[in-house]
Amino acid sequence: MPAGVAAGHPATAEVGLRVLHAGGSAADAAVAAALAGCVAETLLTGISGGGFATYYDAASGAVTCLDFFCAVPGLDGDVSPGLMAPIEVVFGGVPMSYSIGAATVAVPGLPAGMGEVHRRWGRLPWHRIVAPAVNLARSGVVLPAAQARTLITIAPAMVPGFGADVYSPGGKLLEGGDLLFHPGLDVALAALGADGPDVYYTGWIGEQLVKTVRTGGGAIGPADLAAYRVLELPVEHAPLAGAGVFGRRDLNNTIPTIATLPNDLAAASAPERALALADALLNHGRQRVGDTTNISVVDFDGNACVITMTLGLGSGVWLPGLGVHLNSMLGEGELMTSELAPGERMPSMMCPLVVIDDDGELLIAAGSAGASRIRTALVHTLVNVLVKNSDMTAAIKQPRFHVVADPDGGPPVAHLEPGYPTDEVAALAAAGYQLRWWERMDHYFGGASAVGHAGAAGDPRRGGMGRLA
Repeated sequence: MPAGVAAGHPATAEVGLRVLHAGGSAADAAVAAALAGCVAETLLTGISGGGFATYYDAASGAVTCLDFFCAVPGLDGDVSPGLMAPIEVVFGGVPMSYSIGAATVAVPGLPAGMGEVHRRWGRLPWHRIVAPAVNLARSGVVLPAAQARTLITIAPAMVPGFGADVYSPGGKLLEGGDLLFHPGLDVALAALGADGPDVYYTGWIGEQLVKTVRTGGGAIGPADLAAYRVLELPVEHAPLAGAGVFGRRDLNNTIPTIATLPNDLAAASAPERALALADALLNHGRQRVGDTTNISVVDFDGNACVITMTLGLGSGVWLPGLGVHLNSMLGEGELMTSELAPGERMPSMMCPLVVIDDDGELLIAAGSAGASRIRTALVHTLVNVLVKNSDMTAAIKQPRFHVVADPDGGPPVAHLEPGYPTDEVAALAAAGYQLRWWERMDHYFGGASAVGHAGAAGDPRRGGMGRLA
């Protein structure tokens, strides 16, 4: 099993690789890369967001899932949130509703999550893990062309307020190859390295977060931040092509979806396999706008750490002088239900996972970005590696389809990337799926990153990169 890193940006992957070569564990490298992603991939994530981690311990074969996703505010009970600001973003020509503003900001979990992953499985000192992100924040990073295309789609959430200075300097959206720079973000990350995650909860950054959110009409208070804790979750598993896939139960039921795939998938023809995948995905299909990124790491001892994290789309609210864009998780209406009370964790479709063979040996560490397309990207990637025997680069790059129910009650829709095999497309059409072709490979279809026996790769749909150590 090779050591390596796969992530959503070349700079993110490079940070993780350097930490591995410096003697860091998979957890050290994943946390360092995740924090670097909070600088290099701010269209997708940020230090005020949240997420999940899955860790595989090679010595014991144990798999652990941690929840550091965002929590519902309101424990202080002294304010009522104001109105959210509705916006519209367009995916694949389909307008989708969303909300931003201070009232959409949920209690962040990412600082606490990074601290907990490092506390449990890290080797190197904390300040060394945070330092690469601080350095990136001081210099800025190059924006990949794929992420520049994403910016065009989500600009309504990114450019309000201080975001205009970051993403649209001089009134012109950043393009691929431009420098992405967040003034003050180095200060916020340096405080994390010096004072630890508590600075974002009971320290001075936490105080500034409360003041900023409440000034704008949000509900986060000191009690919300002080009560936040990282949770350990039950681990589920499903068989696939003679191996076991392990991860958390997510909102889109990734592990149960894999469990419904036929046991003889490898013996099926390509069209039969496509139909089996489409039908399994359709049974749990959802649509969601928010965006995410993922880091997958395997170290030289065979341990693996996969971290998936998100900012939502971003609230358009920034911490003054710190370059920190606050999350907009409460603005994702599909994630909010009447049962969610203050202090409770919000649900999510993120599902960092590992694949283990019958002898307990690690085969793949993988995760994906893409909201409701996370499950789609993961299932396609795993089938490509385990059933089609593709190397990791080809497995992630191959065209995908994503199926959804027709909102008007018609036949289900299969969204297809260019180049998807014609015999499989014909099978989908014959089975009654409406076909909706996309003009090019697109970030809509997720952003997988994985390390395994088949190599390391990031998703070209989002400018990702994978590198073996």
